[in-house]
Amino acid sequence: MSDSIKYLLEENKAPKFWYNINADLPSPPPPPLHPGTKQPAGPDDFAPLFPMGLIMQEVSTEREIEIPEPVREVYKQWRPSPLFRARRLEKFLDTPAKIYYKYEGVSPTGSHKPNTAVPQAF
Repeated sequence: MSDSIKYLLEENKAPKFWYNINADLPSPPPPPLHPGTKQPAGPDDFAPLFPMGLIMQEVSTEREIEIPEPVREVYKQWRPSPLFRARRLEKFLDTPAKIYYKYEGVSPTGSHKPNTAVPQAF
């Protein structure tokens, strides 16, 4: 049994794509409703609020959505986040399960928020 607790992903192995769960759902989720008409809202309804690229990503059914290179470059400042194995918790719970958690405190704000804020600003 390995005694490793901290696992670090090499920068060159960081993901280049976001996974889109919509591709693997048994049926598509219901469309968002327009707040005024209560009818299904389309991309044009969201255009005053969001950039079209973000809207199209949100409605995509593609399994993988490429992370833009400029976003990946910014991510390199704090990602990949270290992954830790919670060996003492496993022992306390007396479980055969392997329990892991990500430490997001290495990001500039000390939280996960920049992981979504950076691509949204992009």
